[in-house]
Amino acid sequence: MAADIKPQPRFFSSFGLQVLAGMVIGLALGLLARSIGPSGDEPNALTQALDLVGSLFVQLLKALVPPLIFAAIISSIINLRDLNNAARLVGQTLLWFAITALIAVTIGIGLGLLIQPGVAAGVAREAAVAPKTVGSWLDFLKGLVPANALGIYASSKTGGDGAISTSLGFNVLQIIVLSIAIGAAALRAGAAAEPFIGFVRALLAIMKRLLWWVIRLTPIGSAGLIGSAVVKYGWDALSSLSWFAAAIYIGLGLVLFIVYPALLLLNGISPRRFFAGAWPAIQLGFVSRSSVGTLPVTERSAERVGVPLSYASFAVPLASTTKMDGCAAIYPAISAIFVAQFYAIPLGATDYGLIVLTSVLGSAATAGLTGATVMLTLTLSTLGLPLEGAGLLLAIDPILDMGRTAVNVAGQILVPLIVAKREGILEEPVAEGMLAQV
Repeated sequence: MAADIKPQPRFFSSFGLQVLAGMVIGLALGLLARSIGPSGDEPNALTQALDLVGSLFVQLLKALVPPLIFAAIISSIINLRDLNNAARLVGQTLLWFAITALIAVTIGIGLGLLIQPGVAAGVAREAAVAPKTVGSWLDFLKGLVPANALGIYASSKTGGDGAISTSLGFNVLQIIVLSIAIGAAALRAGAAAEPFIGFVRALLAIMKRLLWWVIRLTPIGSAGLIGSAVVKYGWDALSSLSWFAAAIYIGLGLVLFIVYPALLLLNGISPRRFFAGAWPAIQLGFVSRSSVGTLPVTERSAERVGVPLSYASFAVPLASTTKMDGCAAIYPAISAIFVAQFYAIPLGATDYGLIVLTSVLGSAATAGLTGATVMLTLTLSTLGLPLEGAGLLLAIDPILDMGRTAVNVAGQILVPLIVAKREGILEEPVAEGMLAQV
């Protein structure tokens, strides 16, 4: 896949610089819109424009997620037949998923105890409201069983005027389970399944091309998303939870820039090689806040650092839905400790053990777009902590989610790279530009 990528001719044609420019422009426009203030009872025109651009970008990503996951997971299962020692590679991949998650959640617990963000929080308890989306182990287990063949669900809500509106959504976890089952069945069906396998691979190629087109809009989408976040939250919300935000980003930074390079060095891999290939995907994950939406870039980044296509096409799609060191390890660990400290509820060794267990085993609960709230409430309910505490943190969640997703994506490249090196299948890295053919 990477062989046909051509180097980018000019410095300013760099996609990374385009995204960076979009972020800077979005920040400036957000500050400008916030300084203008509302127009009567309505947001000003610039605020509405930023919100529209950011919302449409996320909406486009969400629209492509269900068919992309369906095709990618089935293809990844089917690609196992092309791998030597497939069972060993699967076992090693899952093992390293658990190892890195264990390290990340341990760092999260340590930072929570050291910084004590719940003690220093400048938020009134009256502001605590239970989030609308709540996770529990029962819901998680029930969610594993598909309710229908497409993982579709409907939800209704009553508006301020009394009108009832119904919207359709997708249960990403159920789509993953369905896709794994269908992929396994296709392998067992043998030659009779070849037409279906061809269809799925064609669907995956089409969905990746569609997603590439959306990804090219990232500089514009990032301007809208960041500008809208600045207008909506400003610095007040962040300052009131500054110690909590600081703890999260310190933890994310330690994992990304200390733990990951250390693991690479221990396995005889240059961290420079990793970051040179992985940075486009990390950067896109930061802006889009979607591991699944970043999947094509993540997979190409894995190939760029030397992970064979046959293995990357299995490991990366699986990782994009279940490997979440940011959302499922660092964030819920620090957040749970924040809530306990905020409500002056002491935690014992058993509670910290439950945080670790939940983070290592419950990553799949975060599957899809921005699912960290589900993981947080799953952790809180496991510990018996007040779910209202999660509501305190939602005000700055978009700001935190950028860093969380960037670390998620980095881990989704790191694990296949380490496993490929340990199994002796690592190839030479590809040095060309990442997005020149788009």
